[in-house]
Amino acid sequence: MSSIRLAASASLARNALSAASRHAAHTSRTAFTLTAVRGLAMVKDSTFVAGKPVTTKTQNEQGGTFQWAQELQPAVLKLKSGEVFHGSSFGAQNSTFGEAVFTTSLVGYPESMTDPSYRGQILVFTQPLIGNYGVPGNVKDEFGLSKYFESDRIQVAGIVVNDYATRYSHWTAVESLGQWCQRYNVPAISGVDTRAIVHLLRSQGSTLSKLSVGDDAVSVKAGHNASEEYPDPLARNLVAEVSTKVPYTITNPIADVNIAIIDCGVKVNILRCLVERGANVTVFPWNYDVNKVANQFDGLFISNGPGSPSTCTETVEHLKSAIATFNKPIFGICMGNLLLGMAAGLDVYKLPFGNRGHNQPAINVLNGRCAITSQNHGYALNDTNMPTDWAKFYVNANDGSNEGVRHLHKPIFSVQFHPEAKGGPQDTEYLFEEFLGRVRAQKGLTPDINVSAAEPVAATTAVAAYA
Repeated sequence: MSSIRLAASASLARNALSAASRHAAHTSRTAFTLTAVRGLAMVKDSTFVAGKPVTTKTQNEQGGTFQWAQELQPAVLKLKSGEVFHGSSFGAQNSTFGEAVFTTSLVGYPESMTDPSYRGQILVFTQPLIGNYGVPGNVKDEFGLSKYFESDRIQVAGIVVNDYATRYSHWTAVESLGQWCQRYNVPAISGVDTRAIVHLLRSQGSTLSKLSVGDDAVSVKAGHNASEEYPDPLARNLVAEVSTKVPYTITNPIADVNIAIIDCGVKVNILRCLVERGANVTVFPWNYDVNKVANQFDGLFISNGPGSPSTCTETVEHLKSAIATFNKPIFGICMGNLLLGMAAGLDVYKLPFGNRGHNQPAINVLNGRCAITSQNHGYALNDTNMPTDWAKFYVNANDGSNEGVRHLHKPIFSVQFHPEAKGGPQDTEYLFEEFLGRVRAQKGLTPDINVSAAEPVAATTAVAAYA
């Protein structure tokens, strides 16, 4: 009976808050305080000026917060094809250009926005409500790696949402999504029809766009204009922009293997997935020739990254040598899959609108098993004619595009999706164990039990034996 009363009280409190908000919207200046039901976070002493809320933050009993947004400025998203979408700005008060792409992810916007693979892109969220749990602080784990972000800053050029949650609540939150965007000078627009935008992007492909804010938004007109400039981020070497400039090492006190990483824009959770499994990792710039230091490492990893793989010709040449002479396990993810495939002799093509989200099905061609994967890429390998000694590893169940390749005789394989997730499902995280299992087996640390990438259960068991 007490739980029913509590639920009813919580409902009444929420209704009272909603009613007070509506009343304040029609009042030139109103201040109010609501008494919270125990355990229910409420806004207190929120002041409205001219019908618009001034930023106010309060902490609930669990440490979470609610946040009112500041007065919003007009914003406009215009695609190069001429379509215009009017909304409101809730991020930085500046305009930007980028390639408009979309993600079907329901959650994980802090991880997505800090993913280096989104560099130079204006990200459209298909999930209608964004921002409701705010943004966490940059808390570090035991290895000194960020717990909640995939790099040290926001990487997207801008974001587009249908409904921005002006109030947020989560025990890890320290600021609103809008405040976070403002700190990193990233524009953001809300109140637009994201369904219509995604429909256009699916029909005409990822499109160059500009996101105009404030005074810049007033002069934007619909229709294609050949004289308007839309800088193409893919014309830049985005990998060079996000890659480390100098090598660095992350260690685990109980590590028994050393892995070299080619950093094309490596996500933090990839580093964590390797280090927490007992590896020391040394991260090298994207164009560093790791063949020079091959004798210092037990395995090679090629990371994810943004932009076109055609800008990474140096990396491809280095990988050609590594495939021939490295003679140790090699593993690649996302951009790493593309570059490894190019080094093997495969061509790359641009997907119409890419695969971005946490619900992409990938089929293991060795056993027919389908895994739900996290993905973020706009290019794919053309695997119609596989080179000698190479085979398909995974294929996308939706569009049939390549999701991985493997060498038939050497411990070399790669996948287009993200087994480290963050966010998304962890169904294929066993691939890190497969990779490190091969590294340890070749080093003689464990018996070679012929663990196959086709058998995740066997791979997990093998790791447990020496964890």
